[in-house]
Amino acid sequence: MFVLGLGFTLLQIAANPYVAILGPPQTASARLNLAQGFNSFGTTIAPLIGGYLIFQTFGGPSNVGAEAVKTPYLFFSVVTLSIALFFSTVKLPAFTNTEKVNQAAKAFQFPQLSLGIIAIFMYVGGEVAMGSMLTSYVGLKEIANLPPLKASMYVALYWGGLMIGRFTGSAVLGNFSNTRKAIMAFSIPVMISTLLSGIFYIKGIYIKELIYYIPFIFILGLGFIVAKFKPARTLMTFAFINVALLSISITTNGKTALFSVIAAGLFNSIMWGNIFTLAIYNLGKYTSQGSALLVMGILGAAIIPIIQGAIADHIGVHLSYLVPIFCFAYVAWYAWMQRNLIAEI
Repeated sequence: MFVLGLGFTLLQIAANPYVAILGPPQTASARLNLAQGFNSFGTTIAPLIGGYLIFQTFGGPSNVGAEAVKTPYLFFSVVTLSIALFFSTVKLPAFTNTEKVNQAAKAFQFPQLSLGIIAIFMYVGGEVAMGSMLTSYVGLKEIANLPPLKASMYVALYWGGLMIGRFTGSAVLGNFSNTRKAIMAFSIPVMISTLLSGIFYIKGIYIKELIYYIPFIFILGLGFIVAKFKPARTLMTFAFINVALLSISITTNGKTALFSVIAAGLFNSIMWGNIFTLAIYNLGKYTSQGSALLVMGILGAAIIPIIQGAIADHIGVHLSYLVPIFCFAYVAWYAWMQRNLIAEI
């Protein structure tokens, strides 16, 4: 698992700046959000596929241990190897840096990068902390009072929101007219959320209260329009929306509090791509070094959840969502700073 983690990290370091420089800087966030959209699609359907393979196809009441995992993992390793072989034969655009790069951490001289590392740390930490604590949150008597198995469907909806937002962001932050962007800002999330609810229904985890989720889908589209489809403005707008949603969640109970947290997944969606784009903007020969430093920011996913968990032990799970509020407040501030620094995007 440790070697697997190293591999994923190296892929992130290589893939993110590559996707960013495949086109003009103004649409880099759209390309990154498209890539991350498929990432979210994987994280949404993988538990369904993995669960089916491990607990039904290769496992059962008497076989839910290592034996049930071996065959699916071998299958996934073959898939991964096939992808590697595919990319070894495909001719992709080559970008060669002819300038000599000082191996010292010179990239830190760029404020958008140094502040962006903290923004990645805060965003990823807040996002994972919310998802990690969500099962316990849904189980609270004042929220939904559901057992872990039923609570997991709301966790899936939270992560599915990232997929909805990222695919939408990949379109509306791209190179289209504002009229087309406005149409797509509403139509794409509606289509994807309909597909997602269909998948849930097929798996027998249909959420009757899904109607409470619909208004947030329209808020998502409206957020893109208010931000004028600009990466920095969109990042700032969505971060402020998350601060508002989480503030509502800790001051209310029941369905209002529940869906305020779940809907935050929609607005977490574009943050990775937009922060990354802003942070490596104009780094030139230091782009790869800056990318490596940015990926290190995902350490927040290991630290912020521990902080929220410790706070939950002292003041309760409900109020522990004060932690991600602080995280997204910093992201909003960072976006505001980059809005002034990088006016053209």
